[in-house]
Amino acid sequence: MNTAASQPQKIELLAPARDRAAGIAAINCGADAVYIGAEAFSARQEAGNSVSDIEALAAYAHRYWSRVYVALNTILRDDELPGAVTLINRLYQAGIDGLIIQDAGLLECDLPPLALIASTQMDNSSVEQVRFLEQVGFQRVILARELGLEEIRAIRRETSVELECFVHGALCVGRSGRCYLSYAAGGRSGNRGCCAQPCRLRYHLQDKTGRAVGHDRYLLSLKDLNRSRCLGDLLQAGITSLKIEGRLKNTGYVMNVVAYYRRELDRVLDGCAFARSSSGTSDPGFTPDPAKSFNRGFTDFFITPDSRIASLDSPKSRGEMIGKVTACRNDSFALDGAAGLSPGDGICFFDADGRLQGTRIRTAGKGRVFPERMTGIRAGTRIYRNLDRAFQKALRQARPARTIAVACSFTETPDGFILNGRDQDGVCAQACIESPKKPARQAERALSTCAGQLAKFGGTEFRCKNLEIQLARPWFIPVAALNSLRRDFIDSLRSERARLRPRITGGALKNSVPYYQTCLSFETNVLNEKARAFYLRHGVKDIARAAETGPVRPGTIVMRSRYCLRRELGLCGKALEREGFEEPLFLTGPEGAACRLEFDCTACEMRLIWPGRQEHG
Repeated sequence: MNTAASQPQKIELLAPARDRAAGIAAINCGADAVYIGAEAFSARQEAGNSVSDIEALAAYAHRYWSRVYVALNTILRDDELPGAVTLINRLYQAGIDGLIIQDAGLLECDLPPLALIASTQMDNSSVEQVRFLEQVGFQRVILARELGLEEIRAIRRETSVELECFVHGALCVGRSGRCYLSYAAGGRSGNRGCCAQPCRLRYHLQDKTGRAVGHDRYLLSLKDLNRSRCLGDLLQAGITSLKIEGRLKNTGYVMNVVAYYRRELDRVLDGCAFARSSSGTSDPGFTPDPAKSFNRGFTDFFITPDSRIASLDSPKSRGEMIGKVTACRNDSFALDGAAGLSPGDGICFFDADGRLQGTRIRTAGKGRVFPERMTGIRAGTRIYRNLDRAFQKALRQARPARTIAVACSFTETPDGFILNGRDQDGVCAQACIESPKKPARQAERALSTCAGQLAKFGGTEFRCKNLEIQLARPWFIPVAALNSLRRDFIDSLRSERARLRPRITGGALKNSVPYYQTCLSFETNVLNEKARAFYLRHGVKDIARAAETGPVRPGTIVMRSRYCLRRELGLCGKALEREGFEEPLFLTGPEGAACRLEFDCTACEMRLIWPGRQEHG
């Protein structure tokens, strides 16, 4: 997957696909690749797709030299491994370009020569981990979300494997693959693709004495990721694939976010040592704005310092902030600045109790906004628009188009005519017809007809950038013959592009490179015997079983996170003592279980310790 040093580094914008339609929309809006879940074993159980749909998506993507990766990134039981291998072989035959996996047991199986991508759930947060994954055959590693630029640079200096990182979308508060809170609380394992998202619930935080530190707030809910201002920094740090999260998001969300990042990334790529990894130019048919799609507010998540990353007051989408209320009447309010609100728009706001409320707009104009209800709105209230009807209409009506530019020339042969062309990737094709040469009665009309018919690439993935007509004299050529010549040329160009499409191969390397640890805790997620055999072959002596093999025991670390509640609440260091609080702190959720919190400032890590035994069916 790596590019020769003499060529510009290929950069990939990677988009989510809930289904085939979302994947095609992402490609049309400019994605260089998409990732999608298959029929089973995906970390998003609700986003499964048939192999036939994935095959159709891959065929469409390959027209533009875009790629399709399948996420098969759950940990597997022994009885599931044969079915997973069968599915992987079917996906290989369907033409996918790479496989995203978490379970090391698959590396012990007989897999087809697919490029292997290490899921972020393998906890790819250290040089040692990434180096090992490269040594055992992974072509790409998806880095942990919480890594900062210097940590990414350090990994890049010590490895040559492709590095992928998330740039947009929902954030897990726990380290990927190392969060067991959902399983502990209710038996639904994130590592098995069915996380119940307990981090989006209300919690109480209290100290050792029972004194409230944070009361009835969404203390584990994070804002959404948005690194659009950091793209250049990420590329310079060594990232080659920029990933948008959202395999559960609808097509409109995918279109909006992909089109936005395509525009922003192209600005970064323009005139530098990087180049996009697929072909074509996209016209989304609307002006993208990620603030108008689902979001909980945005954070770059440790790329820049001192940013607040939690959405403590609500896990729901708040949309775009449009202004602050300056005055209220019984039926309306005034905003500072131009609101731009329209009838039917949805707005939300936090009331005096800090609860997120919402309503619809009845009418707006002349500096005043008339909502369906005024309850909770007062002077100083920040108003957010979480439904922009005009924007949603533009999304529904948009017909994104992606085309590959082709420069053509039309010349004659001794017994007919030939259409030559070269596309923007340097792929050449031609088509010929035999035709008697009869001088045209109306020379200008004949040349115009040739130009019009031969350049009519509409309805295909190609766009005629320019057409040179080089004839000894204007000839009469039937329109049907010109159309046939154009169709043959397009078929020839498609065939040649398919032949030359950059392909990637890979597969596990069956070696005995030593793992950098000899004892593995349950957090390595070894659920099957083949995964155990893999680590034994690489020198590991002691391997604990995955958490999913039984109930979570008291005292178990059920979450590790770089997110720190003390920091988020302004209680770092001595501040906690100055406020009169005593450690340890306890986090109590809706189920009533009070997790003890540990803070390791040296490792920059907060840990949730499970308080009691939970039996699962």
